[in-house]
Amino acid sequence: MAGWLKNCGAALGLIAGTLFLLPSVARADSLIENVNGMTLDSEGKIVRFAAMVIDDDGRVKQLLDRRDKRPREVDFQFDGKGQTLIPGFFDAHGHVMGMGFGALTLDLSGTKSLAEALAKIARYAAANPNRQWIIGNGWNQEVWGLGRFPTAAELDAIVPDRPVFLSRVDGHAAWVNGTAMKAAGITASSKSPSGGTIEKAGGNPTGIFVDTAMELFGEAIPAPRPVENDLALGKAQDILLANGVTSIADMGTTMQDWQSFRRAGDAGQLKIRIVSYAAGIDNMIAIAGPGPSPWLYDDHLKLAGVKLYMDGALGSRGALLKAPYADRPKESGLAMLTSAQLKNKMSRAAMDGFQIAVHAIGDKGNDEVLSAIEELQATYKGDRRWRIEHAQIVEPSDIGRFAASGSIASMQPVHQTSDRLMAEARLGPDRLHGAYAWKSLLDSGARLAFGTDVPVESSDPFAGLSAAMTREDAAGQPFGGWMPEERLSREQAWQAYTNGAAYAAFAEDRLGSLEVGKRADFLIIDRDILLSTPAQIRNMQVLQTWVAGKPAFVRK
Repeated sequence: MAGWLKNCGAALGLIAGTLFLLPSVARADSLIENVNGMTLDSEGKIVRFAAMVIDDDGRVKQLLDRRDKRPREVDFQFDGKGQTLIPGFFDAHGHVMGMGFGALTLDLSGTKSLAEALAKIARYAAANPNRQWIIGNGWNQEVWGLGRFPTAAELDAIVPDRPVFLSRVDGHAAWVNGTAMKAAGITASSKSPSGGTIEKAGGNPTGIFVDTAMELFGEAIPAPRPVENDLALGKAQDILLANGVTSIADMGTTMQDWQSFRRAGDAGQLKIRIVSYAAGIDNMIAIAGPGPSPWLYDDHLKLAGVKLYMDGALGSRGALLKAPYADRPKESGLAMLTSAQLKNKMSRAAMDGFQIAVHAIGDKGNDEVLSAIEELQATYKGDRRWRIEHAQIVEPSDIGRFAASGSIASMQPVHQTSDRLMAEARLGPDRLHGAYAWKSLLDSGARLAFGTDVPVESSDPFAGLSAAMTREDAAGQPFGGWMPEERLSREQAWQAYTNGAAYAAFAEDRLGSLEVGKRADFLIIDRDILLSTPAQIRNMQVLQTWVAGKPAFVRK
């Protein structure tokens, strides 16, 4: 079989699936030959190689340059034909099941107007007459240029007979119709819960539910069946692998999600690597009990910590600000937790060794989380790697507190290009100096970890790399970059998407780069990432994705 495999380069697409589905087959070293290989080391320096030897556990055994002797006896040899090989990307913040379900349900993310969205909803409802609820996501009134939130009445006009529940693109607001409100028992007398808002007009709910108010529909919406969860996971894995993401931090894992991950692992179908952060303390305890789980399924799954929420999102004006919103002077955002509640939850997790990741977007939200970390440090010593997720709007005077407290800024470059105009409207020109401040945070000594927040944004990491380097969107706007002093170098951006993300998840000993002893998770891409312009990087294509030295995706 060895001789046959050595000559099967042209047929790789045909055997890729078979190779991946046979992880238990014993084999000796593999040789990935004739590649334009490159990786970053732990200090962010470029390491080049022309060949890579992978041991039978799927770890990097040797990196070879053109002059180095090749091993004589290998069980599998692959000729890269001079193409560029880089490490797989590690998405530091995503929602695995959310992206899977988003791909299987109604997706409004591409709609450019309310009329276009309503037409798409109507078509979807007509094409799916047997669905009890119309579930969807991705709408954005800012992109529509609507100047307001959409309403239940607008949904009622096209889907009057079935409940409709549509999550905003950031997942921090829902747009529902009258039938959905009736199913959930929402009336004019319903009160906004702590940490959320029921938008009202004339005393009546308008159909918009912000942050914790979305939970009012939890019992009314039918829960997905296990088979549907597994289908969503499979879809998510396919998308991630096609985009070159081999590892992801799942922010907000529920027990149902974890069970789906475990079923896939048990069946040998967990292709990507997932580092889970439980959705709150209850899920943390239910999933892992007394402490973080060990690595499972050959480093494919681990419950590392807990995800908490300090505030909401900027788009729905839920981000907690130190001063009122410029475009709504009577509002300053929503605190999902009081200072005491936040510290109590963080302490509960920290006392059992769980890593803590806290969502904070507004400047006051970030201030609250930093203050909690600074206070808890006196009690919980050691390498904690406190994570602040998003860190979008930070008071400039607070930037230095990240490094001083050992806090990691887990950020998403694509949010800056998507949110630019909205951020200007929400904050005004005088409060933008700490907005999406990647370079300032890095220069202060803070560690960066980059992700996409998928399905809020596409899981494509190349768009994020381009945005981090230019602070321009896909159309090249604004020319020269928005607040260009916050641009990163190519290596800095790439490091945050690989080693930085791995470090943020306590996984730098096995993931994030192609170094001896680490997992051989890599991509073959269509051009040289070090010689390409940011615009070319944005349009880069993944030709193959390998996990643990085996092909997991081959573009046809």
